[in-house]
Amino acid sequence: MTTQIPHFINGRRTTGESTRTADVLNPSTGQTQAQVLLASATDVDAAVAGAVVAQQEWASWNPQRRSRVLMKFIDLVNQNKDELARLLSLEHGKTFEDSLGDIQRGVEVIEFAVGIPHLMKGEFTEGAGSGIDVYSMRQPLGVVAGITPFNFPAMIPLWKAGPALACGNAIIIKPSERDPSVPLRLAELFIEAGLPAGVLQVVNGDKEAVDAILAHPDIKAVG
Repeated sequence: MTTQIPHFINGRRTTGESTRTADVLNPSTGQTQAQVLLASATDVDAAVAGAVVAQQEWASWNPQRRSRVLMKFIDLVNQNKDELARLLSLEHGKTFEDSLGDIQRGVEVIEFAVGIPHLMKGEFTEGAGSGIDVYSMRQPLGVVAGITPFNFPAMIPLWKAGPALACGNAIIIKPSERDPSVPLRLAELFIEAGLPAGVLQVVNGDKEAVDAILAHPDIKAVG
């Protein structure tokens, strides 16, 4: 029986409403090893709606508390890196060692994002002009999205997710439909690390899902 790869919405794996699928190949053999579900615009709407609600709680956490979730996530990735690398190699075709490097480069951005309490500090300038003081504040945008490519299925989703999450945003990840399993597993590790359900959603899909993300009024930025 062919494995079906679902979405990850509101803290759990879910099939959504669309029944369209695409083949996920094993590049080493050329054989189909799984079917990934392709989200409809309705599925994207559901993911974004959940993210809008979850982001409000996440943004209310102070940056230090958010950073602790990222620190725990790093520990979990390191504990599961061999499993993640095997999964990545199976769908992408990279060697095991290259897959470990893909994961490590993503983790390095999460490590950088752990320092967000310092990086988010605003500035205050007294007397910038006659009777004028100037200050800056850094606040989350809300819900953002990352549409990520085939070539680095761990590294680039983590590059998108780390800074966005650290700054208090919720994020929708739309990975390549050719190798979607690693982002799905990373989402589960984020939940295990303490990320509230809905703050990181993984929506698998093709052009229909991408178009829905690009046009969605509640998505404030796309990478």
